[in-house]
Amino acid sequence: MTTPPFDIDDFLARPLTARIATDGPTVRPVWFLWEEGAFWILTGPWGGLFHRVRCDPEVALVVDECDVATGAVRQVTARGRAELVPFDVPRGRRKLVRYLGMDESQWDKRFLDYLHDDPEQRGTTWLRLAPSSLNAQDLSYSVAPCMRGGGAGG
Repeated sequence: MTTPPFDIDDFLARPLTARIATDGPTVRPVWFLWEEGAFWILTGPWGGLFHRVRCDPEVALVVDECDVATGAVRQVTARGRAELVPFDVPRGRRKLVRYLGMDESQWDKRFLDYLHDDPEQRGTTWLRLAPSSLNAQDLSYSVAPCMRGGGAGG
């Protein structure tokens, strides 16, 4: 990969939603954690993603932003072979804190269940994607001053 147009690690540290594509094709939105050069996505036998990756681990993933108020348009795309690996609570907590905040008492019960249920019984698993290709693009544009304030009708 050539020098990226922005800091990929900083971009992927934000609580953005990724979309992951599997065979079929099937595309679904996912929350993720970017650590150790890999995307970590929570899954398990209750979900289609788990079964699709077991059958064919080749996946593609995109994380992007498009802010029409500022003109910020950035994307990171990744491709590679995903693997299903055992769930660990500390990583799970780091992922969920990104999206739900530090106060676990405010979290929906289903998210707490991922952390506190027995992964052996529930089957909670990580989908880990260490990309074989990772590309970043900055497609940002300048916004006219009148558009920043809400436009003609704003």
